[in-house]
Amino acid sequence: MNQSNADQPTPLEKLRQRLALAVGEHAVFDGWTSAAVDAAADQLGIDRAQARLAMPKTQAAMVDVYIQAVDRALEEYFTPKRLAQMKIRDKIRALIWKRLEIMAPAREAVRRGLAILTMPHNLPLGMRIGWRTADLMWRIAGDTSTDFNHYTKRTMLGGVYASTLLVWLDDSSDGLSDTAAFLDRRIDDVMKIEKWKAEWRGSGQHLSLSRFLGRLRYPPR
Repeated sequence: MNQSNADQPTPLEKLRQRLALAVGEHAVFDGWTSAAVDAAADQLGIDRAQARLAMPKTQAAMVDVYIQAVDRALEEYFTPKRLAQMKIRDKIRALIWKRLEIMAPAREAVRRGLAILTMPHNLPLGMRIGWRTADLMWRIAGDTSTDFNHYTKRTMLGGVYASTLLVWLDDSSDGLSDTAAFLDRRIDDVMKIEKWKAEWRGSGQHLSLSRFLGRLRYPPR
């Protein structure tokens, strides 16, 4: 079945998607400003006026567009075939590590972006972005849970990713070995929790809570 026209990106949306990662790289030097948009446009051979029209005007929205581009790059890289033989722990680690690799050319801009998203008036947007990122990584990993697991998995992964991101921003070790070691420890902690949850689910005590949360996510029609 063909997608409806409503599902197709507009020309400006396509242009925004094309610009987003390059804007992040130039934001290292120019900040999340129109100067970074102009520099990205020049790099890609795009008319500056069109680029400015395509990109959002506020810093927070510009950061959001950049993160959406990272999400798309991550989803394009992790094809089902690439993930097919990987255990869940390895999938999660690979997803987080690949995100860091995608953002590496814009690391200082990512630092500034986080500062922007943690400003009081931007906190709701920052929280939505954090949840969206964790949800996407779980969906790429093949998670289809709808009960309380849907929420706990994303909350835990969001915490692992956020804390790893902070370590990565200040990591000057060879090959980012400090970040890698930190990430491995955090994932090990999550795996211990998941093991406990599996044992608890086997006890039958979770059933009423599972049904309740499942109905919150998918209310009866």
